[in-house]
Amino acid sequence: MARDKSNNTLMEKLTSLCKRRGFIFHSSEIYGGINGFWDYGPYGTALKRAVEQLWWSYMVETRSNVEGLDSTVICHPKVWQASGHLDKFGDMMTDCKECKARHRVDQMEDSKKCPNCGSDNLTEPREFNLMMKTFVGPVFDEDHAAYLRAETCQPIFIDFHHVRVATRQKLPFGIGQIGKAFRNEINPRNFTFRSREFSQMEMEFFCKEEESMEWYEYWKEERINFYKNELKFKDDEIRIHDHGDQLAHYAKAALDIEFLFPFGWGELEGVHHRGTWDLTQHQEFSGESMEYFDQESNSKFIPTCIETSVGVDRTILALLCNAYDEDKAETKKEGKAEDGRVVLRFPAKLAPVQAAILPLSKKLADPAEKIYKDIRKHFRAEFDITGSIGKRYRRQDEIGTPYCVTFDFDSLDDNSVTLRDRDTMAQERISADKIIDVLREKIGY
Repeated sequence: MARDKSNNTLMEKLTSLCKRRGFIFHSSEIYGGINGFWDYGPYGTALKRAVEQLWWSYMVETRSNVEGLDSTVICHPKVWQASGHLDKFGDMMTDCKECKARHRVDQMEDSKKCPNCGSDNLTEPREFNLMMKTFVGPVFDEDHAAYLRAETCQPIFIDFHHVRVATRQKLPFGIGQIGKAFRNEINPRNFTFRSREFSQMEMEFFCKEEESMEWYEYWKEERINFYKNELKFKDDEIRIHDHGDQLAHYAKAALDIEFLFPFGWGELEGVHHRGTWDLTQHQEFSGESMEYFDQESNSKFIPTCIETSVGVDRTILALLCNAYDEDKAETKKEGKAEDGRVVLRFPAKLAPVQAAILPLSKKLADPAEKIYKDIRKHFRAEFDITGSIGKRYRRQDEIGTPYCVTFDFDSLDDNSVTLRDRDTMAQERISADKIIDVLREKIGY
């Protein structure tokens, strides 16, 4: 049946499925959980790593002009002073004096009334800094204060020269990084969409100012193509929100790539023309030159930066929302008819399990397991022997497995297996010797 992305109950179904099937669940749940923090279970971890690897391959490994970095979560405090996070990184908050709830002003429909109890007895809005503070060393005082990084891009800027010299790169070139970031969100919400601990995939591309808008347009198109061609999002599921004149003081252009979640449009990624602001700030605060020497023009200048910044957790959530389906179609071959099945229609490249090997009987476990051991060398695979074949198909549908390989008693004689397609439920008989090649072709490797 058609998937209704505007259905408000979809988020409830997704959170329930994610917990039940081991995708995502609250951190420290046995102690009541901690708001804004989420653990990825076995299938969630596999999905997350697949998304990160797809981005890394698309943005770094297949390009000669983008290098990789893996920086620390804690930087010198002056990094965040130079970036402006210590002074200007915050949300305007107000407290309700009646019910004691705290709200972000920009998320309130009426800034004069509490969305929780309706009272107009609110405190004056004031700014709360979103940086998470910690201490480095044995003494907990301001001289030893440090901060968990609020974004992964700042270490890229301060390591600009190290990466450039080590890789002998010349402008234009980029530096990509995947890693954790932390923001002390006052009001985490919408499952993993807004969390206090999250992962980012960021790339900072350094170029000459006169070429910068061409590169801005280039990366805009590249990132849109990533969502359409790699993640298989449809045109009506993503859109571009151009910031127009509403720009940060250092920016020349900026846009958000948004996805239509059940709770409305939400940002997945930002593409920003950051100018020379970041490198200039770090040059001023560190006293170290961030200039680039251009041999062609025999001149020094601070490069301009184009940024692409993606939220991993938001991308995972968008994939889950996009993949979720309830299909009432049944086939007699799969046993007793049921009310329907829940299916996660992930792209095969990203599915946590790409192929499940299912022996029809426990008596067939040994020969079926040999096929499984071969397949798992090439794909994310699972061996499932518990329950009826129909129930096992349903379990694999629910975690998004695109292909099931059934080993039956005839397989002992004809050395063939049955390949079942998740989306169509069509089945075809294939030689066991060719199954890896067939899967490689279908999955797209």
